[in-house]
Amino acid sequence: MSGIYIHIPFCKQACHYCDFHFSTSLKNKEAMLGAIQQELIQRSDEFKNDVIETIYFGGGTPSLLSQQEIGDLLEVVYNNFMICDAPEITLEANPDDLNSKTIKELAQTKVNRLSIGVQSFFEADLKIMNRAHNAKEAKTCLTEASKYFDNITVDLIYGIPGLTEDRWQQNMETVFSLGINHISCYALTVEEKTALDSFIKKKIYPPVDEELALSHFNMLVSEAEKKGFVHYEISNFGKPNYFSKHNTAYWKGERYLGVGPSAHSYYDHKRFWNIANNVKYIKALESGESYFEMENLSIYDLFNESIMIGLRTIYGVDLQKIKKNFGQGFYNYLLKQADIFIKDATLEIKADILRTTQKGKFLADGIASQLFFIKD
Repeated sequence: MSGIYIHIPFCKQACHYCDFHFSTSLKNKEAMLGAIQQELIQRSDEFKNDVIETIYFGGGTPSLLSQQEIGDLLEVVYNNFMICDAPEITLEANPDDLNSKTIKELAQTKVNRLSIGVQSFFEADLKIMNRAHNAKEAKTCLTEASKYFDNITVDLIYGIPGLTEDRWQQNMETVFSLGINHISCYALTVEEKTALDSFIKKKIYPPVDEELALSHFNMLVSEAEKKGFVHYEISNFGKPNYFSKHNTAYWKGERYLGVGPSAHSYYDHKRFWNIANNVKYIKALESGESYFEMENLSIYDLFNESIMIGLRTIYGVDLQKIKKNFGQGFYNYLLKQADIFIKDATLEIKADILRTTQKGKFLADGIASQLFFIKD
């Protein structure tokens, strides 16, 4: 399967923790959407033999787009790519954009999955993160969206300074009570050059407490399992038949095209990334200049990505595929590096699949980095 990611680089305001590419000015929105359409047309030849099964509007805040603007972008996709009969089409949205009217309009487009960035149902947490919505809007939009969309995922953030275990439990219970079938939950991380990074350095906010985040994570895993969710990727929990097809394709190394400023693409063992500047991106598309960079992934890059992705998911790392795709040397190296984590009970091997244990899940990225093959 192949997918298309469309990056919409606009937001109403900047969240304190976010380091994604976006602008709070909408003055170039029309030109930007035209440039994205042009990129879709230009790069369609690269996927002329692919059947597109997922389309994902990310950002930024795609819910800032009108029904017409979303429809126009999808029309370009459908006119220039082979689309399967029932594609998964996801739109990321913020609660303050989803009132009864906009939800009904979205339901009239081809969008069939909503990813709603709630993050928390408590005002104090939303204020720390500088979210544009309030707790009431979060609950109201989910109730209303559930009337028109069966496939909804909700984003929550844990490890927020001041977020007690009781309030985290209430956040989870609120989502479960609304009948949501998928949740994506992320530990609050402090990225360099974000407002949150600055506030912590200035001691305006306390630093992130990793022990608290681990406690929240363990609560999440336990409570989600009780509610029938499958923990299929470190940050993602879905009920059967509600896993994100688009993100799962990423994790399985499938081909995908990313369009829009800062978007990434992957196919034919190559990685592409677009320029992360709105004005330069638009001008490049208008003038025919280059707007992306590309690198050929080495065998070491591909091996390391296989380890990183595998350990983050329930699919694990297939050791026989490692031997087949990379050779005996890489296979032996992986087993040697993994041995200390197997003895520590953070990794395990069952039926020739290397996976994290429950103890190791929260540490998956750090463990994976210790298994990487670093060329001298």
